[in-house]
Amino acid sequence: MKLRGRAWKFGSNVDTDAIIPARYLNVADPDVLAEHCMEDENPEFARGVKSGDMIVAGTNFGCGSSREHAPIAIKARGISCIIARSFARIFYRNAFNMGLPIVESGEAVDGIEDGHELEVDLTSGEITNVTTGLVFKSNPIPPFMRQIIDDGGLMQHIARRRR
Repeated sequence: MKLRGRAWKFGSNVDTDAIIPARYLNVADPDVLAEHCMEDENPEFARGVKSGDMIVAGTNFGCGSSREHAPIAIKARGISCIIARSFARIFYRNAFNMGLPIVESGEAVDGIEDGHELEVDLTSGEITNVTTGLVFKSNPIPPFMRQIIDDGGLMQHIARRRR
């Protein structure tokens, strides 16, 4: 599976309160969560992001509380993939459970600037910066994890296996 989109670059330690502020946690509608995604970190994000765009971040992306609202808001906003130097462990698992692809690559983070056009091959782990022509490697997502993403998340994956 190949994904293509524009980079939105953030720093390190972006916590789940920055991804979706706690004042919206009384909402369960993904579309409403998407409207407020990253608004305290970058107020232009929710208005400027386009379907397929990608988040690029430093270390420990998704740290903080273990709320599932964070990957739900990002996915509902149309982000196709997150590339980070590292992810908080609970966010990492929640992202896959919600069907949101994430990859770790420090070299890619160093070689990508805000607004660059990117292509990510989830099967090979190759990240191409289309703007600069540079190619980076990440660990490929294992086939069973790609299947969860392809099915739209863990619950949909389990439901399909029961049929």
